[in-house]
Amino acid sequence: MKLLEGKTAIVTGASRGIGKGIAQVFADQGANVAFTYSSSVEAAKALEDELKAKGIKAKGYQSNAASFVEAQKLADDVVAEFGSIDILVNNAGITKDNLLMRISEEDFDTVIEVNLKSVFNMTKAVQRTMLKQRKGSIINMSSVVGVKGNAGQTNYAASKAGIIGFSKSVALELGSRNIRSNVVAPGFIETEMTAKLDENVVKGWRDAIPLKRGGTPEDIANVCVFLASDMSAYVTGQTLHVDGGMLT
Repeated sequence: MKLLEGKTAIVTGASRGIGKGIAQVFADQGANVAFTYSSSVEAAKALEDELKAKGIKAKGYQSNAASFVEAQKLADDVVAEFGSIDILVNNAGITKDNLLMRISEEDFDTVIEVNLKSVFNMTKAVQRTMLKQRKGSIINMSSVVGVKGNAGQTNYAASKAGIIGFSKSVALELGSRNIRSNVVAPGFIETEMTAKLDENVVKGWRDAIPLKRGGTPEDIANVCVFLASDMSAYVTGQTLHVDGGMLT
């Protein structure tokens, strides 16, 4: 029995990296997957075809999670196409790193809007459907940086810390309707983005992690499967650190 058989999931920002890994593993576990992307049309089409080949229903939507209106439309379109929304993974995110003295107001606002306001937009958009169903699992992607902070990332850290507070409040508000809200806080995950970094820098990071390696998108996806499935039926309002022991 596949753990997500018959469930429909929305995964935002899934054309690459962690989001793509989540979409792939969810499909392997039997979920139908609606995913969003911002600009990578070819990558999204390739992912859609790959997911469908696993025998589930999949569709990519070009949608800006930072837009309240587009988030509402996406939720309506997914319900019309798939019939339900059982799982929401708020994964879309960006960085615009700089020291506080150099960071522009625009770069602060953009990161908050894409990373944090998108979580509000999408959660509000799926809420009505989940309330009607009297069930649902919301999984919000934070970061080790949202828990401990990081120099040069005041905007990113603020957005990711905000996600934790938001998710706990949603857990308290919607728990009586059997809607769960949890957070995954990844540590150093090796993706296309980190592949561009200097190898010595990456080695230094790996050496500082108790498990002596960076994480993979699959490491994050497997934890998301647990939170999305009925195995975690009594887990809500929690932040799971998937960081190889970085914050131990």
